[in-house]
Amino acid sequence: MSHATDLPAALDESDALRADIYRLLGRLIAAPPDQPLLDFLAGLEAEDDGAPLSQSWQDLAHAAHAADSEALARAHFRHLIGVIQGEVVPYASWYLHGTLMDEPVVAVRRDLRQLGLERDPEVKEPEDHLAALCDAMAWLIERAPAEQANFFTHHLASWGERCMRDLAAVDTPFYASVGRLGLAYLAMEAERYDAALSAVRIVDPAPN
Repeated sequence: MSHATDLPAALDESDALRADIYRLLGRLIAAPPDQPLLDFLAGLEAEDDGAPLSQSWQDLAHAAHAADSEALARAHFRHLIGVIQGEVVPYASWYLHGTLMDEPVVAVRRDLRQLGLERDPEVKEPEDHLAALCDAMAWLIERAPAEQANFFTHHLASWGERCMRDLAAVDTPFYASVGRLGLAYLAMEAERYDAALSAVRIVDPAPN
């Protein structure tokens, strides 16, 4: 994803971490990890607080430690790309309409254009790909935080968790752990944005 402006925004630590998680999920869905990324993931240490997200981080670290980058390249193709399509088809159009290049991609393109974002010419996947939407969310958190709740609600909330749940069911431990991490994270984000939108709802005053 490329953008017209790149002005840094002041982020607190929690928002910076949220953007990093979106970017990591997008990277792992878009392409298989190379060995340096696998080594990084294998070294992650998560607080064992019993929460689904913490357990997902631990599972990902264990899976990365046991994984082979060449085997993961083959698994990524099988799970997420395929000769015709992969076992998981990570597009909003597919999950919402059962076809590709449908209304959701048109809506995403429109909203990205309004934000000054456009698809990188080197990227062939349409904008409603889950990796592209994760990348967009990371950018919004960092550069246009007031827009993030609306974008998540319109372009991820209705299908992102279902896609991650499907990825969590594949037979490659590493990609299943990516799916579980994504599922736990998007569920947490949905709660965040539900709360944010509830806080700004306008309630009609009671009649006199």
